[in-house]
Amino acid sequence: MLHGASGAHGRTSRRAVRVSVRRPLRRHLRRRSGAPGQHSRCPEQLRFRAPGRGHRRLDPSQPARRRCSVDGRRHRDGALRSAAEAREASVDRPRARGLPCRLGESEERMSARPRKRGRRSGAPQEVAPSITREELASKTVAELRQMASELELDTKALKKKDELVEAVYEAKVRAEGFVEVHGILDILPEGYGFLRTSGYLPGDKDVYCSMSLIRKHDLRRGDMVHGQVRPPRESEKYPALIKVDRINGQDPEEARQRRDFRDLTPVYPDERLRLEHGPQFITARVIDLVAPIGKGQRGLIVSPPKAGKTTVLKDIAAAITANNPEVYLMCLLVDERPEEVTDMERSIRGEVVSSTFDMPSENHIAVAELVLERAKRLVESGYDVVILLDSITRLARAYNLATPASGRILSGGVDSTALYPPKRFFGAARNIENGGSLTILATALVDTGSKMDEVIFEEFKGTGNMELRLDRNMADRRIFPAIDVVASGTRKEELLLDQMEAPFVWGLRRILHGVDSPERALEMLIKGLKQTSSNMEFLTKMAKRAEDKRVTNGIDL
Repeated sequence: MLHGASGAHGRTSRRAVRVSVRRPLRRHLRRRSGAPGQHSRCPEQLRFRAPGRGHRRLDPSQPARRRCSVDGRRHRDGALRSAAEAREASVDRPRARGLPCRLGESEERMSARPRKRGRRSGAPQEVAPSITREELASKTVAELRQMASELELDTKALKKKDELVEAVYEAKVRAEGFVEVHGILDILPEGYGFLRTSGYLPGDKDVYCSMSLIRKHDLRRGDMVHGQVRPPRESEKYPALIKVDRINGQDPEEARQRRDFRDLTPVYPDERLRLEHGPQFITARVIDLVAPIGKGQRGLIVSPPKAGKTTVLKDIAAAITANNPEVYLMCLLVDERPEEVTDMERSIRGEVVSSTFDMPSENHIAVAELVLERAKRLVESGYDVVILLDSITRLARAYNLATPASGRILSGGVDSTALYPPKRFFGAARNIENGGSLTILATALVDTGSKMDEVIFEEFKGTGNMELRLDRNMADRRIFPAIDVVASGTRKEELLLDQMEAPFVWGLRRILHGVDSPERALEMLIKGLKQTSSNMEFLTKMAKRAEDKRVTNGIDL
C-alpha cells in the first residue's frame, strides 16, 4: 500500500494504491535504494506530485514519516516500487510481463482478475471417481455388459441390471485406486477423526476423516460410516474419506434429522427382556423370577471372586439372543484374561469388544468410551441396545490410573475425580420415551480384600435400578447359579410383570424370605424349577399347594 497525504485535503488525509511486486524485484529495489536498516525517510527523487484527486501518487510537498514504524516501511517500499515502474517497463520487459499484476493497478481490478491456484490459495480439490452409480444406471444392459467384459468381469453370473451396475462400479472404482470401506468413527479432540476399520482400537488400516466432512454431514463419534476412500498421497500416512454414502444404515440427509442422545427423555423400563427360553436353563429362569430385566435397565451383578459371574453373563447373553433377536447385543470385557475373551467370543452371538489385562489403562478407557458412543448412536436411531460390562470395577481402576491427580484422595487411594467417567458410562443406561433403549448390566467385584474395590462398589451401589447378588459360599458348595435370591431384586418390577404373574411372584418372595438361609432358599427354588417345564407352571403349582395348606414356613415348593 502506498500512503501519502494530498495537499488539497490537508495533512491528515491519506490515499492508497495496492501494487504487486515480485520478491526478487523487492530485494533488488532495496539494494538499489540503500543498505538494510537505512533511515525511513523517503529519498527526495522518489516523491511524486499528485495533481488531482483521481491520481494515486505521492505529494512531494509532504514530509515522509520519521519513525521507522510499519507505516514508515510501507511508505518507503511503496515509493521505491512506484519509481521502478518506468524502469521495469522500458528496461526489463520480460520481468514485467511475469508480474502477477501491473504496477499501479487498482485493488478493484486486481480482485476482479482470476487467480491461479497455488500453495497459498488453499488445499487442492478432492479427487473423485470418474463415474457414478447414477451414470451407470442410465446406460443400457448391452453397454453395461460391454464395460464388464472390458473390465474382465464374469457377465454370466450377473443377470440383473442392478448386479451389473454394482459390479462394474466396484471394478471401475477399484481400478482407479478408490475403495469403499466402513468403520466406526472416532473423533479426536482436535476436530478430525478416523474410521476404525479393524475394531475399536487404532490400527494400520484406519481411514482419515477431515473436519470439513464431519461438519458437513453432522457426524458424531461412534457412527458407523460407509463411504469412498482415496489412496494416500506422498506426504500422507492414512487414506482419506472423500464421500459418505451411509450413516448407521441411513441416508446422510436422513441421519441429520436425528436427535441428540442428551435430548431424549428417559423413563422407567416398561418392556420386559424375558430370559426364559427352555426348561434346562435354570439361571435364566431364576433371574426372571427374582430380578426381572427390562429394556433400559441399569443393573449391577455384585459378585465376589470365583462366584461364576462370567457364566451368568454368558447365560444372560444367550437368553437375550434367543428371545429378543431385535436387540443389538454388545459385550465389553475390560482388563480380563485372554482365554476368557476367546470363550466369550465363541459363546455369544453378538459383538464382543475386549481390552485384556496386558494392555495399558488408556486402551481400556478408549475402548469403553467408543463402545458407549456407538451404543448411543444406535439408540438415537431407534434401536434397543444391551451392553454386558465385565467389570465396572476394573474400568474405574483404569480411570483412576489414567486420570491426572487432583489432590483429593478418597479412602483406598481413589481419586475423587476418577469416578465421574465410569458413573457417566453406567448412567447412560435408560429407556427412551417413544424411542429405543440402552440396557447396561455390569459386574461389580466385592470381597476382594481391596479397600479400593469396596469404595468403588459403594459409589455405584445406589445408582442402578436392578441388583443381582452372587454368593461365594454357594459357589464353594457347587450350587449353581450361586444367586442370593433374597438379596436380589428390581425396582419398579410391577411395570415388567404381567398382572396375573405379579401376585404369584410376590407370594414366592414371601416364602423365600421366610427361609432361614439363602442357600436353603436357592436349593428349594432350583428343586421346584427342575420339576416343571416353565416358570408359569412352577408358579401355578406353588399357588395350588399354598391353597391346600401344604406349604408351612416355606418348607416345600
